Amino acid sequence: MTRDQHTSRRPTLSVALLALLVGAGLAACQPSPETPAPRTSEPTVGQKIDGAVAEAEKKGAEIKADVKEATAEMRADTNKATDAAGSAVKDAAITAAVNAKLAADPSLSAFRINVDTAAGRVALSGDAPDASSRERASTLARSVDGVVEVNNQLTLKSKG
Repeated sequence: MTRDQHTSRRPTLSVALLALLVGAGLAACQPSPETPAPRTSEPTVGQKIDGAVAEAEKKGAEIKADVKEATAEMRADTNKATDAAGSAVKDAAITAAVNAKLAADPSLSAFRINVDTAAGRVALSGDAPDASSRERASTLARSVDGVVEVNNQLTLKSKG
């Protein structure tokens, strides 16, 4: 074999050897009949991210609904509290006005007549000097703005 023949075979041999190695490598990558197939039920990273985003959106919607409900409840509670406070202020003003009218009447004394007001309903209790004064106390109480009812529990003061 001449030198030229020897050098011309080297690339052919190298190419053949390289093809053999690539073929063996590819054959090694092929699953054998005994090798189980790769699991395809395992979610991909993208699927995991999509699932996390969907769960976050769901939780966000739940939180939004909870906040909306809590806000509505707080608004209702605030309205109730405001109504109750307003009612208490109105009742206090009615009580003060009835006491002032009773004190200004010469036959009645605000110190002997107790005035209690709840939701515009006035209760008079204590002693009245006579029947006409007792009736006069009811009339004066009814004349105050905001009074819806008068419960006259005044008793006639006995002489003696």
